[in-house]
Amino acid sequence: MNEKLHPFHIMILIYMNQTGVVIMSLPRLLAENFGYNGWLGVFLISLVVNLNIFIISIVYRLGKGKSIFQIMERSLPRVITFPIYVILIGVWSLTGCMVIKNYVYIYQIISYNTTHAMLLKLLIDIIAYLLVIKGIYTISKAATSFFWITIWMVFLQLFFIKDFQWERLTPFLFKGDTHFLTGSFLVFTAFIGYELCFMLFPYAENHKKFIKSIYIGNGITTLSYLVFCLICFGFYSYDQLRNMMYPLLDLLSYIRLPFIERIENLLFGFFLFTTIVSVVMYSWSAQETFARIVPKANKKMLALIILAFGYAVAWFPDTLSEVGQWLQYLGYAELGIAIGLPLLLILILVIHKGAKPS
Repeated sequence: MNEKLHPFHIMILIYMNQTGVVIMSLPRLLAENFGYNGWLGVFLISLVVNLNIFIISIVYRLGKGKSIFQIMERSLPRVITFPIYVILIGVWSLTGCMVIKNYVYIYQIISYNTTHAMLLKLLIDIIAYLLVIKGIYTISKAATSFFWITIWMVFLQLFFIKDFQWERLTPFLFKGDTHFLTGSFLVFTAFIGYELCFMLFPYAENHKKFIKSIYIGNGITTLSYLVFCLICFGFYSYDQLRNMMYPLLDLLSYIRLPFIERIENLLFGFFLFTTIVSVVMYSWSAQETFARIVPKANKKMLALIILAFGYAVAWFPDTLSEVGQWLQYLGYAELGIAIGLPLLLILILVIHKGAKPS
């Protein structure tokens, strides 16, 4: 295993994998579920994510950087690891394909109305396949390039400072028609993607900075979410946010340049880069897991099978709301994996360590 990832590349991978088109509807989700000043909910959920990253760091330290597959396979029989792998492959491959389908449907609404959604998805799948088969090192390089292409969009919020009004935030905190429990789960789905860091254990170049880079990656995501959501809460009223499907997309439409019309269409196109990183990371993780079931199989073929499976399943949800439901349920499954798998690995490592002869 010659490929090693610099902490900076790991940080970028985490940020790019977390950030996606869900940010377009995140201000509405916060307003609906956290009430007035719901943008602060981003900070609260980020703390939960950091706690989960801390649990993952325990696995990393106890396992001394070993692959999660090595940790499981040395202590668990194949009859147990096999269904775990199948679940991971299913959840990760479906999450990747639905992330693409969600992006394609939204993009179809604002552009290319007459183009079939599955044709657009096929084009993205081809790009994803070409990256997956190159391995995680090439994926990290591509993600870093995409990061510099998209990060400047955060500074677009400077256009709205003059229209930002603190009065719209109101003195109320988490008041109104709130749904904290269900809302927390929904907002948490905006942060999923960091959990794939346990697939990067054996690829870390600097073991001391590996976990720190994950924290920083999540911190960048949190900061960008806070900026976008705070501006939306100060630009729109609370009731407006609750009734807008994609507040951030509508916000971008207020930007006026003398040489471009409907700039929001162009800006939304940049989110294709974060979408590609997400589907590539989920597909690569599914491929690596699939390879543990059939170790002699060609990895390029496994990647093709995973993306073909996702493409076939993507035909079933044929509306944007249905895709949203799929992503919601897959987000819950990802939450279970993000919390449950590290706890299982810690249990295995503790038992294995205790079973060693003194």
